[in-house]
Amino acid sequence: MKNLKALESRVFYENKFCELLKREGINFVTGVPCGVQKYIIKNFMNSKKIIHIPALRESEAIGLAAGAWLSGLKPTIYMQNSGFFNSINDITSLLLAYKIPVIMIVSWRGAPGEDAPQHFINGRNTKPLLRLLKIPYYTLTKTNLEVVVKKCVKNLGNNKCSVILIKRGELS
Repeated sequence: MKNLKALESRVFYENKFCELLKREGINFVTGVPCGVQKYIIKNFMNSKKIIHIPALRESEAIGLAAGAWLSGLKPTIYMQNSGFFNSINDITSLLLAYKIPVIMIVSWRGAPGEDAPQHFINGRNTKPLLRLLKIPYYTLTKTNLEVVVKKCVKNLGNNKCSVILIKRGELS
């Protein structure tokens, strides 16, 4: 019963998060699937208001999102932080260099409180890397969904990328 209530809570907040993004005009989504974001991705897949194109690699998603922005759409990319690390060259040489604004929804694997040792190094270096790149980032919680979405959309209007970090279980 407890697990069912946690799942219902998670789905509720993840659906609310997706609805906020859609309400703010996000209309193109791409990325590499991640279990932490499975309900968010499912929401995007089932939306008639969003063009959703899954990618095989994060660099492919970045290229798709850049093309979407150049064609007048408002793009979002989903990925794990390990994928973010893998695609640094694409982020810096395309998105940042040409001021192509994208919201990146990043699963923060190895965040404080996680117990998967294979993610610890990337986990502790995610925020320092974002600060080094001067990419605004926000850690999503149940109580800040609307504020985070509005800040990210404002950054889009200023031709800036943003990162929304999602910790495993945070929305449950």
